[in-house]
Formats: sequence, C-alpha cells, structure tokens
Amino acid sequence: MDPTYPLVIAMLVSLVLFQVNQRQASPVLAIFNRWLRWLIFGFGLAKIVIDLGLSDRPYFALAAVFLLTYALIETIYRWLEINAVSMSPIPLFPRFALNSSGDEWPIQPRVLKERDWLRKEGFKAVQSLRAEIAPSIYLRMSIYHDASDKLRVQVLFLPQPTGNIVVCASLASQRTDGTRVVTDNLYLPFAGFYPENWLVDRSPWRRSLKTLVQRHRKRLNRDTEPLQMWEIEPLADLNAQQHALEQVNTELGFLFPHHEREENGKMTTEARYRVWKEAWLLNYFGRSARYF
Repeated sequence: MDPTYPLVIAMLVSLVLFQVNQRQASPVLAIFNRWLRWLIFGFGLAKIVIDLGLSDRPYFALAAVFLLTYALIETIYRWLEINAVSMSPIPLFPRFALNSSGDEWPIQPRVLKERDWLRKEGFKAVQSLRAEIAPSIYLRMSIYHDASDKLRVQVLFLPQPTGNIVVCASLASQRTDGTRVVTDNLYLPFAGFYPENWLVDRSPWRRSLKTLVQRHRKRLNRDTEPLQMWEIEPLADLNAQQHALEQVNTELGFLFPHHEREENGKMTTEARYRVWKEAWLLNYFGRSARYF
C-alpha cells in the first residue's frame, strides 16, 4: 500500500492538533501529537529515501531505523535539557509567597469554568500564592477548601513558552495519624522521593477538577483512618512541604548537598536518569514511572 496518503492525513491531523492545543494547552492532546510526529518522522523519511532511490532496503526496515533515530535524537535533547535545568538557578522546590497582584485566575473561559465548578460545589477560596521560578516568570496557585475543611485543593497555573496556561491541581487530605493523602494531575516529571507519610496518586490523564476530586474522594472512602481539618494555613504548609521534599531528596541521594551544587548541579546522575525516564513515560504514555 502506498504510504503517501496516510502520511498526508497524519500530517494534517498533527497540524490541527497543534493549532487546537495552542488554545487548549492540553497535555493529553500533546501526547497524541508526539506519537504522530514520531510516526511521521520515521515513515516519512523512509518514504523519501525509497522515492529518491537512496537505499534498496525494505520500506519498513528503513522506517524502523528512522523511528529509532528519532528516539535517539529526542533522548539526547531531553538529557541536555535536564542537565541544563540541573545546572540552572531555577529552583526545583520554589518557595511561595502571598499573591496580592489580583491575578489569581487567568482570564480564559476554559480556566474560569473550573473556578465556577469549585464555587458551585461549595469550595471556598482560602489563599492565593505565587513563586518566582525565573526572572518575572511566576508559578501561581489558588487554594480552596471544601465545606468540611478536610479537603484542600491547590490549583496550579503553569506558564508555557507560547504564553498559554496549563491548569493542574493537587488535592490533599490529612489523616489523624499524620499521613498525607495526595491526588494530583501534574504532568511534569518529578521522579524523586516523597516523605514516608505521603500517599501520592498521580493521574495526568484526569484533566478536569471534577474527575480528580472524584478520584481523591474514592481513595478516601477506602480508608478507615479518620481525617482531620486543615488548621495550618496553606502558605506555611506549602513551604514546609517544599522544604521536606528537598530535604528527603538530598538525604536519599537524588539531589547533591547545597555546598556541592555549584560545581555539580542540583541533581545527581541517578536523578537525571530517573527524570529522563519519567519524562519519556509522561510525554508518551501520560503515566508516572512509579506506576510501571
């Protein structure tokens, strides 16, 4: 079968997905488009080589070679990107401060629908925070509690190079025994270690707050340990979380000690490999490495 038409269709679909995702900023659409680009690269280059008479190898053998070549190129790119982040001044666990600028929620219809759903379900705004991750680039977060004050919803607004905003959320409840139950849909690779009293479920495919809250409450319904109300304010709790995460990852060898970071960067070699592996799994399967 002539692969020309399937390739043309795949390229058109990829272009449409790219244009749609410029507005939607959906990690799920991005996953589908990555697969399409990979297939277009492999099978498209094989078709060009065959048409130009540059090789007498079978078409599918050439396609396999170019698919592997694409994987190698992306591997090198990701590895360089991770090394650059490790050596850069960008904090892996940024410290947050109160956001008094009045820009808690981006003025975008798809984003404001999530805010309206929270209000409709009885969630109340508690605090608005932000952390500077690069000069004049902020990670913003709005914190909500449910009516019982036992479920804390942290809505994160992740800035993109295109100027768009990706909305993610992290839901947390605390048992009376001190265990923290966390459900999030973050799609950024973490690959590090959590404190022993954290039970984390990462679901990057669940993009709506409604389905994520349902997932979290389903987990809580399986527990016999009662929950306690959130009494510590979000800002203090969040910065304590960031400190605990940095400390445990330094102790377990994921991060270099502070006095070694200027020379070696923040992440150890093992950490960079783990981040690279998780980035691959998230980018192409939407799953965290800990679930494989």
